[in-house]
Amino acid sequence: MAVASARPHSRMPADQRRASILRSAGELFGRDGYAGTRLDDVAAAAGVTKPMVYRHFASKKALYLALLAKHRDDLPSFVAEAGPAVDAGIARDQLMRGILKVWLTYVRENRHVWLMLFRDSSGGAEIQRERRNLSSRAREVMAGFVTTVAGKSIPARQVDATAEVLTSGLAGLALWWIEHPRARKADVLEVAVRLGSAALAARPR
Repeated sequence: MAVASARPHSRMPADQRRASILRSAGELFGRDGYAGTRLDDVAAAAGVTKPMVYRHFASKKALYLALLAKHRDDLPSFVAEAGPAVDAGIARDQLMRGILKVWLTYVRENRHVWLMLFRDSSGGAEIQRERRNLSSRAREVMAGFVTTVAGKSIPARQVDATAEVLTSGLAGLALWWIEHPRARKADVLEVAVRLGSAALAARPR
């Protein structure tokens, strides 16, 4: 009796397949960098064929840029509730703690983003430009948060510099946590809150 051929992979909706490819690609780009990652490896990690990857992304560069674009689109979500919370009278440290707790969960689930941005220097001019654009967007979002939460306690001319301190400090903390995964989230959160509280503290008179 002839042996039945192996059943093909179950059909997955296109949006789920795309998300699966992005997840696998993010892990590989974060680990091996742009130059060290091949689409064959992405396909194998995602459990699909290479033509299936091309069905969703025109090239390796398009896939890498899609991951950066996804993070750029996610950025405002961390501070989306800052305005309503301030209006509701929630204390600054309590507000920051809530936002940073969500942010740290995102870091843990998307650690590849920080590695792609700060540990990978490979890629052509378009990728380098998009990394810079993403960093600028992160500072813009943080500047809006500083303005909303700190109000007039921080002069307008100091907002951008304060946003830079917070953005750079939190990025450094994220990278440290990625490299020290056994560190407790609760401890990392306390460090993040202290950083935010110090940066947004009213100027002594």
